[in-house]
Amino acid sequence: MPIQNRIAKFHEEMKSWRHHFHKFPELAYKEINTSKKVVDLLKEFKVDTIKTGIGGTGVVATLENGIGKSIGLRADMDALPIPEENTKPYCSKNSGIMHACGHDGHTTMLLGAAKYLSETRNFKGKVVFIFQPAEEGFAGAKAMIEDGLFKKFPVDEIYGMHNMPNLESGVLAVQEGPRLAAADNFEVEIVGKGSHGAMPSNSIDPIVCGSAIVQNLQHIVSRNSNPKETLVITVASFISGKANNVIPKTAKLNGTIRYYNENIGKMAKKRFYEVINNTSTAFGAKSIITFKKGYPPTVNHKEQSEFAYNVAKKVNGNNSSNIQSPMMGSEDFSYFLKQVPGAFAWIGNGNSASLHNPKYDFDDNILCTGASFLATLAEDYLNT
Repeated sequence: MPIQNRIAKFHEEMKSWRHHFHKFPELAYKEINTSKKVVDLLKEFKVDTIKTGIGGTGVVATLENGIGKSIGLRADMDALPIPEENTKPYCSKNSGIMHACGHDGHTTMLLGAAKYLSETRNFKGKVVFIFQPAEEGFAGAKAMIEDGLFKKFPVDEIYGMHNMPNLESGVLAVQEGPRLAAADNFEVEIVGKGSHGAMPSNSIDPIVCGSAIVQNLQHIVSRNSNPKETLVITVASFISGKANNVIPKTAKLNGTIRYYNENIGKMAKKRFYEVINNTSTAFGAKSIITFKKGYPPTVNHKEQSEFAYNVAKKVNGNNSSNIQSPMMGSEDFSYFLKQVPGAFAWIGNGNSASLHNPKYDFDDNILCTGASFLATLAEDYLNT
């Protein structure tokens, strides 16, 4: 029986799991009940081993059938601090928290793959199921690696996936190369000299200095970066002063730097410091810079991307794509791909609200497709 047909037989079960996770969302590193539910289901499926507490609240399970290669399959579990605005019966019961990014669906699809693979064992080797905490800005992938994930559970290749609103429901998209950007963040405090607004000559105006910094940072993008490379420097917050007749002493800027090429990121950081410090000096001010290194770019490996795309076509036929533009969002699956060859795929969520939107919901109709894709990745990789 084809994988999709067999998984379709427990689609209603999968929906019930997904609705449970959606109803009881938990934030990064607080996925205690989520992890417990995952463990309870894995025990029900009779997987071979289950290890909890990896990287905080992470869960890792294995299935083994003879001697062979090993493959890692990953899903993220955490929710977001967003009050839900949907009215469905399974809406969040945890005030101010919801699954606004579809991690409830990702977890469910991996559980569906685990159930199928445990029942059939139509592979030779080992499958490692990675249920990861804290993807949303707290680097749960990195925490799992630092907690010995790949030493305790070595894998030859690793795969993950994420739903994408406004991509046709159920479409599987995977392509080699950069898929998601690095995301570094910064805070800058400009320290000048305050004065009455009627006497600007007595001041070192941090607002004027800050305005020049905002403009000068864009020269890094337009003049220091190769036009063929993607680089974004966004100042998203500029805060200073309260009174309409007082030049304040300080101003604060906050923003983000995004890129696909890590060499471009290094150049941008170097020039970022130079531009801010030199501009501040030119105005007689001083700037205190806090630079926060974020997730690295998510870069799919060539061979593994081609394999995953062939699996997508096998599962979905023409309802699959290897021509999907990279996105400027970020994803900590990138840490896994820096350790192990693999690929990160998209699955279309149809015309839903956007990710991180209070009206977002995961499309239950794609659960079988996603679970079948993950299960087929395991079978086809381990049987070749």
